[in-house]
Amino acid sequence: MPLPLEDYALIGDCQTAALVGRDGSIDWLCFPRFDSGAVFAALLGNEEHGHWKIAPEGPIRAVRRQYRPGTLVLETEFDTDTGTVRITDCMPPRDQLPDVLRLVECRRGSVRMRMDLVIRFDYGSIIPWVQRTPRGISAVAGPDMLRLRTDVPVHGEDFHTVASFGLSAGESASFDLTWYPSHEKEPKEVDHSNAIHETERWWREWSDRSSYGEGSIDDTIDQPHWAEAVKRSLITLKALTYEPTGGIVAAPTTSLPERIGGVRNWDYRYCWLRDATFTLFAMMNAGYHEEARAWREWLLRAVAGKPSQMQIMYGLSGEHRLTELQLPWLPGYENSSPVRIGNAAFGQFQLDVPGEVMDALHQCRKIGLEPIAASWNFQKELMNYLETAWDQPDEGIWEVRGPRRHFTHSKVMAWVACDRAVKGVEQFDRDGPVDRWRSLRDQIRREIFDRAFDPEVGAFMQSYGSKFLDASVLMMPLVGFLEADDPRMVGTVRAIEERLKHDGFVDRYETDPSVDGLPPGEGSFLLCSFWMVDNYTLMGRRDDAKEMFERLLAIRSDLGLLSEAYDIENRRLVGNFPQAFSHIGLINTAYNLSITAAHPAEQRQQS
Repeated sequence: MPLPLEDYALIGDCQTAALVGRDGSIDWLCFPRFDSGAVFAALLGNEEHGHWKIAPEGPIRAVRRQYRPGTLVLETEFDTDTGTVRITDCMPPRDQLPDVLRLVECRRGSVRMRMDLVIRFDYGSIIPWVQRTPRGISAVAGPDMLRLRTDVPVHGEDFHTVASFGLSAGESASFDLTWYPSHEKEPKEVDHSNAIHETERWWREWSDRSSYGEGSIDDTIDQPHWAEAVKRSLITLKALTYEPTGGIVAAPTTSLPERIGGVRNWDYRYCWLRDATFTLFAMMNAGYHEEARAWREWLLRAVAGKPSQMQIMYGLSGEHRLTELQLPWLPGYENSSPVRIGNAAFGQFQLDVPGEVMDALHQCRKIGLEPIAASWNFQKELMNYLETAWDQPDEGIWEVRGPRRHFTHSKVMAWVACDRAVKGVEQFDRDGPVDRWRSLRDQIRREIFDRAFDPEVGAFMQSYGSKFLDASVLMMPLVGFLEADDPRMVGTVRAIEERLKHDGFVDRYETDPSVDGLPPGEGSFLLCSFWMVDNYTLMGRRDDAKEMFERLLAIRSDLGLLSEAYDIENRRLVGNFPQAFSHIGLINTAYNLSITAAHPAEQRQQS
């Protein structure tokens, strides 16, 4: 069985990523891109679906692990009865081909080690043809070739490549696993020690550019761990960026369940347009203008074309077709099936996405990114489309697979689109039918007040006429639709506290098969909890905000990583891991709580 998600570390090269277990096993890795077929898929099954474990042969007394400060270079130490060994894992930022480097060093005494390498291409379904090479093995199947280089003698056992070796204090053994297209020549060998050093240097130079913590910490209480949490989240966000295009994957994994044993298992190795604006704020406020610019340019390329054909998500390079399939040979994480690749939600109609795009491009102008001439022309065409589509029901922010509805959050984001179009004219002297846009903005606002607010509950509901609550309405004050201290918003927060907040965490919505077409039950979606903290902050409830933020920080893994959701009952992370949106939420909420730094919620409110 795979480990709890908290026991996995992330390593990556900004084009793909691996999950390394506390036990020394790499249980998930896709080559050569985030969305490629996995060569190690034990995370969704067992070791026969592919893994790469290096660990002591005998009993392990203790395990310690950490990232080297400011980097994605992982160190794991194992204490045994005979000695201590350290494994350093990393993936060097890529020139051309992806590498996984593993360095084993004996720190004390002597330790017998064992390596077990199980290569299974295409998500555990294909056993490759393996041949011995002068310094390891090669493994080929169709278009894929892997080459393992090591000084440790290896041999085959039952379609595994294994090694047993001993190290004494001061001795080391290195391993280098490289992927390349099978029709091309073998790549040159990597200088192992230099590559690790350069990887560490690259990450430190990048993370040291962060401006968070420079006068932004609340001096009234001791909060140095906030700066550490933000820095680790920024590194994680960078690791989930596809460097060639600037797109950001929601997570490097697929089908990690939102509830253990459940069916809410989705492929998150794609780039969502949702939260584009907060992604920009997370990058820009921390000083990462190049990454924000690359994200803006990816966004414009991805959505280019007829506005009515704009999708909610795209592939890493802006691919449109993300056909969903099930992989029946994989039993799923802790037997949570089905395992899916692709995501059928790419074909859904979600009215909030045009609002996100309009807002993101508006904020790009406000925060000083140089203008792109085609941007405003596209926005005008997008508004022409929205004028005919805003009053239609949609699948909503949560991508429900039940009937379309008039979701409140979707209508709010349609209002945002109109509002940012108006302000494009008012603040940046752009051309357009501003009177018509103002009129539509007012019409949408009135309809939301009339049809989404339930006076009996005293709250905005999930959709028009619904009796269900939905945490997405917490976005209202964050996008400037309504002041946080408006009595209707205060009542909404109170109702969500009573019905969606459990043990300090906020659920997405009151699940019902009639709404989302799926069996009920899931973990608390962490981004919703960050939205609640932001609402507390805007309402002046700073003590409540800080208490809830600390609770969220406390559930991070020992390496500072967050998944999509949290299982309150079993006290564990669930959902795809690590989750970009959770870390974006952490970054922006930390800024919102800071005394002197930029506040993303207020920046967006005051658009």
